Formats: sequence, C-alpha cells, structure tokens
Amino acid sequence: MSLQPLTAVNCGSLLQPGCSLLQLDGDIFLFGQKGWPKRSCPTGVFGVRLKRGELKLRPISFSNDSCYLPPLRCPAVTRLEPHDGHPEGYLIHGGRTPNNEISSSLYLLTLDSRGCNRKVTLRCQERELVGEQPGPRYGHTLSMVHNLGKRACVVFGGRSYMPAGERSTENWNSVVDCPPQVFIIDLEFGCCSAHTLPELTDGQSFHLALARDDCVYFLGGHTLPSDSRPPRVFRLRVELLQGSPLLSCEHLDIGLSITSAIATRVGPSHEYIVLGGYQSETQKRMECSSVVLDDSGIRIEPREAPQWTVEISHSHTWFGGSLGGGSALIGVPSEGRPAPPDAHYFYQVCFQKEGEGEGEDGNQGCSQESTDFEDSAPLEDSEELYFGREPHELEDSSEGEGDTYNEEDEEDESQTGYWVKCCLGCQVDPNTWEPYYSTELLRPAMIYCSKGEGGHWVHAQCMELTESLLVRLSQGNGKYFCLDHGGLPRQEMTPPRQVLPLKRSPMKLQHRKGPMKITPAKKRFFRRLFE
Repeated sequence: MSLQPLTAVNCGSLLQPGCSLLQLDGDIFLFGQKGWPKRSCPTGVFGVRLKRGELKLRPISFSNDSCYLPPLRCPAVTRLEPHDGHPEGYLIHGGRTPNNEISSSLYLLTLDSRGCNRKVTLRCQERELVGEQPGPRYGHTLSMVHNLGKRACVVFGGRSYMPAGERSTENWNSVVDCPPQVFIIDLEFGCCSAHTLPELTDGQSFHLALARDDCVYFLGGHTLPSDSRPPRVFRLRVELLQGSPLLSCEHLDIGLSITSAIATRVGPSHEYIVLGGYQSETQKRMECSSVVLDDSGIRIEPREAPQWTVEISHSHTWFGGSLGGGSALIGVPSEGRPAPPDAHYFYQVCFQKEGEGEGEDGNQGCSQESTDFEDSAPLEDSEELYFGREPHELEDSSEGEGDTYNEEDEEDESQTGYWVKCCLGCQVDPNTWEPYYSTELLRPAMIYCSKGEGGHWVHAQCMELTESLLVRLSQGNGKYFCLDHGGLPRQEMTPPRQVLPLKRSPMKLQHRKGPMKITPAKKRFFRRLFE
C-alpha cells in the first residue's frame, strides 16, 4: 500500500468532480472533462499517463462512424467484457453536461484501432432504447449481470430535475431523487423494462454498485427527503428468463454509510477496495474497506488506510476514480489566497503489492461528485494541441511530450465568444445557463452595442430585452446602445443612405447628318421648280 503524489503537467484544470476513468486494452482514459471540448480535441476523451510521478493527458480521437459524446459529469459507467465476438468496451448512461442539462442517452465506447505510433482511436455509438426507458438522471449506477448465457444492464437510482409540471422559476434548478425503480436493458435488442420492488422504498444516489454473475449489491447512497446516508446494502438478483426478467431484492444487515466513493478491484477475484467519499454532510470518509463477493454473498471488512497527507486531511472535498490493478487516483482542490496555479493536488493510491497479478476492473470507474458540494467548483473550457508521430519516433513515444495536453496553449474564452462578461451585472454563467429566448438553443443571444468605434457585444438577457424587441432590432437597420452606454436601451435610426442621381450623357449617333447648306445653284433650282 502506498500513496504517491502526482504532478499534473499542464492539465490540472481538466479533471473535476464527476469525471470518469475507463480502462480499455491496458490503457486508462479520462472522460468528463471540465467545460465543452474544443476544436483540437472535439471528443473530450484523453489518455491518462502516469510515469515518474507525473500525470499527463493525451487527446484521443474517434472513428469516422462515431457519434458525438458530450462531456458528462456523474454518469453511470460500467465495463463490458468481450462476449460473443463483441470487443470489450464501456457503457455510459445519463450524466450532466456543462450547461447542467441532464442526459438520458446510452453510449457504447469501444476501441476502434491502434496505429503504429501507438495512437489510439475509439468508437462511440449511441444505442437506441425502446420500452420503459430510464429518464434523464445523474449520480446513478449501471451494472452488468449474467444469467442463463445472457447478459443485461441494471440501472438504479440517481437524481433528476423536478417533473415539468412542478417546475417553476423559483425551483427551476432543483433536483429530486428518481423513483426507486430498477430498469433492465437488453443490449441485443435495446428493450427496457421497469420494475418496482417492495424492498426499495426510497430513491438513492451517489451509491456504489458491485456486480457478480446474476447479483448486484447496492452499497450506501444518499436520500434527499431525509438527507441521510443509511448504512445499508441491498442485494438484487436478476434471472434473465425468456420473455421477461424476474427480479428479487433482499436487504442485508451489513452496510456502509458512504456516498461518492471509489471502488477499485484487486486481483482476478471479486475483491474490491472502497475508499474516499463522504459519511456525512461535512465529513469525508477517511477509512478504507475491503469488499469481497463470493458464492456465499458479500463480506465487508475494514482495511488499513494510507497515511493521508495534510492537503487531503484538511480539504473539504475530494474526488477520483479507479485506475485498475488495485490503484486509484485521488484529487483534492488547492486552497489558499491567492489561489495557487495548480487547481488540484493529485495522488495515486496503490493497494496491490508490486508483482501481484492485475485484474480487470469490472466495476464503475466513475468519480461521483459530492451531493453536498455540487456547485463548489466552476467549470472551465480547455484546449489542447495534438501532433502525430512517425514510426521512427516510437522510442520516445512513452513520454508523450509531443502530443501531451498543455494548459498554456488554450484560449481564454472569458474574453471572447458567447460567454464573455458583457457588463458589470452580467448574469450569464456558462455553468448554469438555460435558454431564455425561444430562438436560443446552445448559446445565449447577443446584440451589438454601437458605442465608440470598436463597439462590443452584450447578452440580450442582461439588457432585459423582450423577445419581440430583440427580433425587431436584429431585423432593422438601427443602432443599439447597451445599458452601460446610454442609461436605457434605446435605438438610434441609421440615417438613410444618400443616393446620388446618375448622370446619363446622351449617346452619340454614329452617322448623324449636319444641317443642310443651300448653295446659290440650289436656290435657283428651287425657284424655277416652284414658278
């Protein structure tokens, strides 16, 4: 057992509470970065490298047939073992976007290819679901069960926004526990079924779910109505019968009072180390536990905890995820005034002795953010540059110097773009923004203030413009002045453009005859003609 500090090399701002760590083909990937991905890494998925006490991230690309995968906080994540010719992968369900939208989509992430320069390409596919589908939620769990030669997904718990009929301006961002239903998803056909069990009376979120064969164990969790973390364990057994699955649930006497914990698998057997998380609203859980799943059930025993550092002991929040092989990544926010340049302190906790065999981590590798500090950390966008490598550069490819994310290369979007602070009383926050006008979809509506030579853009919502006035200003030829440059929003009509009349010169005739000249001979001729 060891606790090793890590130095995040120009990537500390990417990791956040609610991110997920995935293990595919021996590599570790980070999913759920802070903010929206940018053009240099549109996938928002990074390879994680831990070497010589340094934490580095490498941007990962998707295949051409992949779908868009938004950066999701606190999704339900579970590993898919190779089955019937299908490769290993991860299922990702739900989660919160940087705009605080809650997703209900199910994504399948698999390894597509690996190039000669060790560049990894992933494939992301959205799975279509039919039947009684689980609604949008976050802080829930997704587990795989196997029975009678079949496999299925089990979705349970989580939180979501209040129903549409109950939401108002005052409680628009309020969340509630999802109903205590268990959803079974058939991966082959995408069929979903909802089941209500009498043992599950309260909704719960940010719990742990550990699966073995046809059983899933739910440990801990937080309940909003009672604001409690009861030390409980539920064992759910699923029989995948032909036609409809059969579910049974049992409440066990043992349990853990814990939320937002990390579970890392130790060895090839179903033995897990549970660490991190919270045991009350203001207290972290500093103890570690060993959880073993076998034919007789579940055993929970205390496990010696590492010698935590001062930063970990004094921090109010912490987060992390499983790195596989009996190790985990832990991050704690940096505190102090002025704020230190590194956003977090990172540590690698290893419970497995060197030389022991590494087992596959089949449990959820998601870093659940605390239910008590959901809005404690601001979200920031990030940008990184990727440079490919030639085969002759493979000797130094393990260092990852050429394609490592560098925080210094990213743009400062606080000064440009749609999320600029437009005025002193700007109310548009990219973390909590919701569409205000019917014409808005993913970005806030902005209007141009013509004050001065350069002018500037302001948010229409901050200027308290009605939708009709905003449409009229956008379609008209008027100048707009914001509240800071005029006292009141007003419209100055642009003077009509003076159109000078065109001077049209008459066209010259090519064979125009001049005035007729009458000679004396002609005069005599006409005189005799008319006599």
